[in-house]
Amino acid sequence: MKPRHTGITHLIHSTRYSWKGLKAAFKNEAAFRQELVTCTIMLPLAWWLADTAMAWLMLVGSLFMVLIVELLNSAVENVVDRIGTEHHELSGRAKDIGSAAVMLSLIMAGLTWGVLGWVKLAG
Repeated sequence: MKPRHTGITHLIHSTRYSWKGLKAAFKNEAAFRQELVTCTIMLPLAWWLADTAMAWLMLVGSLFMVLIVELLNSAVENVVDRIGTEHHELSGRAKDIGSAAVMLSLIMAGLTWGVLGWVKLAG
């Protein structure tokens, strides 16, 4: 049975696993790297674009949402590939649904940045 950690030990182990996951995504997932670069460029723009703390949170939150959904999509793809590389309808569907989630998060980020950018530039 796996030893159970609690308290600060659990936090340390969880943080270590999270960093390991981020490093693996950066090393192995081109889409994650591209979105991370985009996020790094756009984060400073959020300070200029946002007139309120809530607007800033929406801008930054939309960027982080894309990264989060990409990480989840990558996890699904890795599990599907681990099960087998032969074509299966359910495997393809799982990957397509994960891809759709990424696309929707990108659309939401684009709408968020577009609307708040419009308000800033038009006002």
